[in-house]
Amino acid sequence: MAETPDEWKSAIDSSRPSIARAYDVVLNGKDNFEVDRAFVAEIVKVVPEIYDVATYNREILGRGVRFLVEQGVTQFIDLGSGLPTVENTHQVAQRANPESRVVYVDNDPMVLAHGRALLAENDRTAVVTSDLRDPQAILGDAAVKRLIDFDRPVAVMLVGVLHHLHDDENPRGIVEAYMDVVPPGSYLFVTHFCASSQDSRDAEKKFLALLGTGRFRTEAEITAFFDGFELLEPGVVPLPLWRPDGPVAEELTVGQRLMYGGIARKN
Repeated sequence: MAETPDEWKSAIDSSRPSIARAYDVVLNGKDNFEVDRAFVAEIVKVVPEIYDVATYNREILGRGVRFLVEQGVTQFIDLGSGLPTVENTHQVAQRANPESRVVYVDNDPMVLAHGRALLAENDRTAVVTSDLRDPQAILGDAAVKRLIDFDRPVAVMLVGVLHHLHDDENPRGIVEAYMDVVPPGSYLFVTHFCASSQDSRDAEKKFLALLGTGRFRTEAEITAFFDGFELLEPGVVPLPLWRPDGPVAEELTVGQRLMYGGIARKN
């Protein structure tokens, strides 16, 4: 039986910052609490550009989804999608190809509450409240089965979320669990916090202390998520350098190097 809005409200913990709501803060959204804003204020102390970093991540999501549609992909599983905001995956994909189907997955109950309202009249899009660390549950979900045809290429998106998995949670194994079930011609799209500077390492300490997650991995560690797949040009790079729409300054700032990303093809 579907949960009522009141039941979802009771499931929301406003006493601790959440990943989805903190991301909403840095995107200048309104679906967050004081505890989330206080967390972001602490991050700003070590990475003043953190609001810009969120924008870079949103921009690469748009560029990446458009690129994937150009490759003929019309099915997207957006894992750890966060709260709805401007230029969501389904908006970008369906603008490029109205037949595109998108499943959003997040474990924050606020995502479901807002997502249901946003997608009420979009029968090619669904929101699943589940933990991406349980691929079996997600892949077996009725909404996923309804929208995703695993005989055709699928884009598996882990945009800004794998860094919230600790090493002992086997993030590489989780990636493989999703990629194992999609056919050749599918794609893996990852963006990730990178240990690219002392500021980033200081930010990692703040994330771990205040949020409990936020693993800033090295460029080599991020690239390893793509092992076994065809990593597409320009490889794993700082977000502004991944197939930019316009010129990018030769010398990147700390914020521009805080996250790296890439897309790979399963052959």
